[in-house]
Amino acid sequence: MTGRRRKRSTFLPGLLTRHARNGVLSVGTAVACASLLAGCGVVPGTTGGAGDDPITVMTWAPQDTKATNKPGMPAFARAYARWINAKGGINGRKLNVLTCNDHNDSVATAKCARRAAKENVVAVVGSYSQYADSFFPSLEGAGIPYIGGYGITNAEFTSPLSYPVNGGQPALLAGLGRTLADCGPVALIRPDSIVGDQLPPLLDSGLKSGGHPAATDQRAAEDATEYDGHAARALRTTTATPGEEGCVVPALGDRTGTFMDSFRRTREDYPDVRTATVLGSVDQTVIDATGGASGPYEGSYITGWYPVASDPRWDGMKKVIEEEAFGDNRIDAADAGVQTTWIAYTVFRKVVESLGSAEVTADTVTEALDGGLKVSTGGLTPTLRWHFQDKLASVGFPRLVNANVTLQVVRDGRLVSARKGFVDTTRTLQDADVTY
Repeated sequence: MTGRRRKRSTFLPGLLTRHARNGVLSVGTAVACASLLAGCGVVPGTTGGAGDDPITVMTWAPQDTKATNKPGMPAFARAYARWINAKGGINGRKLNVLTCNDHNDSVATAKCARRAAKENVVAVVGSYSQYADSFFPSLEGAGIPYIGGYGITNAEFTSPLSYPVNGGQPALLAGLGRTLADCGPVALIRPDSIVGDQLPPLLDSGLKSGGHPAATDQRAAEDATEYDGHAARALRTTTATPGEEGCVVPALGDRTGTFMDSFRRTREDYPDVRTATVLGSVDQTVIDATGGASGPYEGSYITGWYPVASDPRWDGMKKVIEEEAFGDNRIDAADAGVQTTWIAYTVFRKVVESLGSAEVTADTVTEALDGGLKVSTGGLTPTLRWHFQDKLASVGFPRLVNANVTLQVVRDGRLVSARKGFVDTTRTLQDADVTY
């Protein structure tokens, strides 16, 4: 099989060793690396942008499934393409956005990745999938960078072709744990899945940093239609010691609302138990739908990656929605997925602009990102810059460059900032007992 020799190949021996230690979630990445070492993993030229040719990228996310759905991400990506093209494109080149539904299914996810390679996309931008083992081998084999994933898999923070814009679930859970250190007993309700298995040690790292014992770990089906038994058990666990009412932390993605319906029916005898969760499981639309100020989220702490949706730093994203997607109810400016897609496309735009009149290919995009390019996101994140090994490499997250989170609280039915600015969870994550 013919292919180009990539400069990154000098890093592969050490990378392969690290992925072998990281275990199940990194198997796909290790296989791709082994293929590259054997000289048969790279296919000829993904281009997608020479001269006046359109620049082709892809955005994928699950839609119409019984579990987590993120239809706003591909919908916003298409709106962004219409908006940027109406302004003349990027460096005079039109942006062509392909979208794909990964169906929350490993086979469908692999098909999306193979299509990205077949269509010669120069990057996958602002996407969501929990099946990294299914998509990274194809992307790595074709040399396609993955910019701004949602941060729910280990491989997103280990693959040399991943460029995350947030700290994913690791930062959110670690930040939430620190916030709940003054709470009574804590119960975590999380999916009984490979992704869910990562959550307890991350939450516990934050609790530990504040001198709090580990949370009680409750596994639950991520596509259940009710969680009455789990809610009752969590309430009993967090009130086991009289006078020390604790906190219940549901982290079930789209099914968090289903859990809270059960929780509300069950909590009458436990009025002082608080709830806390992470953005992505709860947003303003969920709070409104569950009763606002009189609902179960009132007073809840919620950690997020970015400023609250009412912050003026989101005005640029809201302008895109207003001009190109007004009335599209799939796109919510308060959705963390939509916000991540906006930031990811901001990064991609800066990369292409940095290339000037040079050809835009998967290789040149990757080389710009690896070459020390600094990307400002207007204060929505710290300035982003990716190194091969960053501060959190020692705990298995070498690509995690933004460990900042924001602390928010539901007050009078509105999600507002509970603390000014960002909280850096780097030190907390460095102390986490995370194994793979």
